Amino acid sequence: MEDIELRNIWQSYDRKLEESRILNMQSWVLNFKCFEALQRQKAKSKLNALAAFKSGAVILGIIWILFLGVLVYGVQLTNMYFSFSVSVIILFNVFAIAVYIKHIIIIKRINYSESITDTQRKLSRLQFSTINSTRILFLQTPFYATWWWNSSILDFNSVSFWAITFPVTLFLVLAAIWLFRNISLKNMHKKWLRNLMMAGPEYKYILKARDFIDEIEEFKNEK
Repeated sequence: MEDIELRNIWQSYDRKLEESRILNMQSWVLNFKCFEALQRQKAKSKLNALAAFKSGAVILGIIWILFLGVLVYGVQLTNMYFSFSVSVIILFNVFAIAVYIKHIIIIKRINYSESITDTQRKLSRLQFSTINSTRILFLQTPFYATWWWNSSILDFNSVSFWAITFPVTLFLVLAAIWLFRNISLKNMHKKWLRNLMMAGPEYKYILKARDFIDEIEEFKNEK
């Protein structure tokens, strides 16, 4: 009789443990779902803000390109320094607009109900493209120093040219090349590059969105 009662007690205890385990698991699943939904919503908010920023940049970029095109047309190739420099700047801006449109498409195609891995992969692609386009766009910097050159004021035998004009232009050329070579994902641990990339909203919003998504994975792994 005592054995039966003891067995019943143990069985009752096991049932309570199993019920408690199931309740804990259900509670964790509910908490995880709420946390995941909140984190995805935060990431979506940041990326929507980024898409809006890039859309505005595209519009401003088109206006800027049209303005520069009018300037080149107005000069009618009478100043080759100006025409060439501005034409190169226009090409860089066309590249920037194309990249921004590509980024907007990537953001709009992110399905926030898809797996965390797929979302992380798209954010990594967006992050790499942002860094790569930034390093390329810095190459246009020297042309902002040469577009005001013209044959009437540019005297290659003057002291002012070799003391001011040439050194400034050479510095911008070397700086643009150095930035092109050193701006990369592998150098993001360096303070100067991180400060440079975080100065604007583009890279900052991507990192914020990635942090929100990565926290979902961390929450799951902790369990």
